[in-house]
Amino acid sequence: MSDLLRRYRGRAGLTQAALAAKAGLSDQAISVLERGTRRRPRIDTIRALIKVLRLDKAEAAEFLAVARGKSQSAEAQEPEAASGAEALPMPWQLPPAVSDFTGRTAQIEAILDVLRVPDGVPSTSVGLVAVTGMGGIGKTTLAVQAAHKLVDSYPDGHLYLNLRGYGPGKPVSSADALRQLLRSLGTEPQLIPDEVEEAAGLLRSQLAGRRVLLFLDNAADAAHVMPLLPGNPGSAAIITSRGSLAPLPGARQVRLDALSQSESVELLSGVIGQTRIAAEPEAAETLASFTGRLPLAVRLIGGRLAARPSWPIQHLVALLEDEDRRLDTLGSDETGVRANIASSVDFLQNSDRTLDREAAGALPLLSIPDGADLLTSVAAHLLDVPARKANAILERLADLNLMESVAPDRYRFHDLIRAYGRELADETLSESASNAGLERLLRFYIGCAWQCQTLTHTSSPRIPLASVPPLRIPALATRHSALQWFDAELRNLMDRFAQATTVLAGSTLLPELALAMFGYHESRRRWMEMEEMARGAVELATKLDLPLTAAWLQHDHAIPTVENGRLEAAIPDLSKALTMFQDAGDLTGQSRCCSSLTYALAGVGRIEEALEYGKLSLELSEKIGDLVLEGVAHTALGVLYNRVGDRVHADLNFDRGIELARQVGDIRSVYKRNANAAFSHLVAGRWEDAQKYNWEADRIAEETGDDVNRTESHQTRTLIFAAQGKYAEAIHEAELGIHFARRSADAIREGRLYLEMARVQAAAGDRTAAILNAAQAVSKLARISPVHEQYARQLLEQLRRGDPYTYSFTDHAI
Repeated sequence: MSDLLRRYRGRAGLTQAALAAKAGLSDQAISVLERGTRRRPRIDTIRALIKVLRLDKAEAAEFLAVARGKSQSAEAQEPEAASGAEALPMPWQLPPAVSDFTGRTAQIEAILDVLRVPDGVPSTSVGLVAVTGMGGIGKTTLAVQAAHKLVDSYPDGHLYLNLRGYGPGKPVSSADALRQLLRSLGTEPQLIPDEVEEAAGLLRSQLAGRRVLLFLDNAADAAHVMPLLPGNPGSAAIITSRGSLAPLPGARQVRLDALSQSESVELLSGVIGQTRIAAEPEAAETLASFTGRLPLAVRLIGGRLAARPSWPIQHLVALLEDEDRRLDTLGSDETGVRANIASSVDFLQNSDRTLDREAAGALPLLSIPDGADLLTSVAAHLLDVPARKANAILERLADLNLMESVAPDRYRFHDLIRAYGRELADETLSESASNAGLERLLRFYIGCAWQCQTLTHTSSPRIPLASVPPLRIPALATRHSALQWFDAELRNLMDRFAQATTVLAGSTLLPELALAMFGYHESRRRWMEMEEMARGAVELATKLDLPLTAAWLQHDHAIPTVENGRLEAAIPDLSKALTMFQDAGDLTGQSRCCSSLTYALAGVGRIEEALEYGKLSLELSEKIGDLVLEGVAHTALGVLYNRVGDRVHADLNFDRGIELARQVGDIRSVYKRNANAAFSHLVAGRWEDAQKYNWEADRIAEETGDDVNRTESHQTRTLIFAAQGKYAEAIHEAELGIHFARRSADAIREGRLYLEMARVQAAAGDRTAAILNAAQAVSKLARISPVHEQYARQLLEQLRRGDPYTYSFTDHAI
């Protein structure tokens, strides 16, 4: 021992003191070993010296044998004399690391932070890392990559064991896993206890005093691996599982998501070569998207392309565009994506737990609705179970990474798992069962929408047409919370509405949902969505003999047209709605259509007709005693009188409309009528009066915390200042308006504010800034507000030509 130690220390160029410092030993300990006065050093001392001296396997084995009092030749001649503890096998069982490993830098570092052991620093705890994620997400590949970077920290070996928690085949029992691990550590099979607790104790004893890394792959759950973990500081374990490993005490949890788009393309490049990627970059991007950015799917599809060098990438893209065949294209045998997902579902189906089987049974129906994610409340109605049960099912699916919990009460399917779920739905659900689920979902949305409308438009004449009662749930308790709930859920709702127009074509629920959503759409100025839902709804409501629903939808269909500045196009729609209300004998609807026609006709200069409809609207509202409609009529007349320069009658009508809103306690209408008066006075050149009404509208917007109304009030103030040549103040107001437009996700208003700011900057002589903001306006308004997009393009062209610009605003600037 002493001769070997001196030889290896000399080769390493270390003094006794330097070796002692690096190994975490005392100078005296090294001196005693080199003099040979200590014949049986402790095993951790031997281990530290092997590591610091960087001995290879053969040298380490010789050093160890001599230190334990045996020569290698003696050991070869007398194997029976060497116990498992004396022989101290050093297993090196890690699978090879892939050469094209891509991304995951943060996750690798998280593992290394926990398990890497610095030179000379003794461990004080057992290092544990749990890597979880859906099947095919790359857990094993990541863990192997990290484990290979930890070789120096665990010089006594690395153990690898596939526990088969999620197939293929039956899971490895804890007892069998203990036997395999103990055999790898040199324990004679006949010495391994049959009882799990005794075997686990023996494993911990065998690992005590050693630095071994255990890689426990594909565990079913935390209970599956608890008996397999080291018990003393020094050794460590990496555990991978599709299920949650949160119950593992002290384990760092590393959860894997899909690769980024760029990482997916990079991985594909590693499989098929950069030359093919460079030849078809757009097709490669699309291909990565179709794989769901799942490493397993990327490798499978890359392997298919690599084996077919004559195939263009675009050919495979075309195959993957068919969602019904996508999983087939991604491998149809036991190594494919479908089989990988199926093994997780099989785990639930074959579980002894009732909840697991319920979760497996719910997966097909949960996968049917379109939309990015799924609320617990939506899932409850879809499955027709209480919310608590739905939450337990979703959480169990999330535990196995068949769903992702993206926020409290909000879950999401990976695209490929949704595709698999829909395959199951086709196989296991009847068409009537599937449609019934979507109908329950639509009824839920309708109930939520009516509840929102009762809060935003308390006296709306649409509400009595509801066949589904308002749904009073905590999320919809106040106007503010209801609007926020729909803000978060709108895209899902729109996707599912579009899906239902095909799957449930002809259902009475479709026009009712379009009508119920008016309160939200109008409050949040969601004109695109209002227009989208109205398409075909009027005809369907008429076909279903719902004349008032059809008439209101016909009226509401014109609102986005008006709001986007296409007044002339809106007039025929409003006239048709008026006729429909007249045919139905509904005076309320007639009054509302007349006031809307007053606005539109006045806006295109048809003053006489506008005045006729304005007076008729007021007459009808007074006849039925509806103060809300009477206030609407007065406001419409106020706008009209300002148009013709009759200030006295304009102010009388505006003030009367505001007073009526206050009488009925409708703060939303108080705001709206002050805002209308402010803009009307602005158009009429009445700056001070416009400012007065604008400040009152702004006060209400601040008081109610409504970002949509804040945006509108700042936009009006932008115009007021700009019209007076106060350009610095106007730019400041526009910037504030853009801030609130972004917060309320009002893309149209944001684009129009950029347009207005560009006009002001052009007038102020800042052409560079004006061009930038005009271009920004074009970008924001493209395809969502054609009239204002055209204004923005015209301004941009004028500025780029260098033509002089004088500030002006259109009648449709608001």
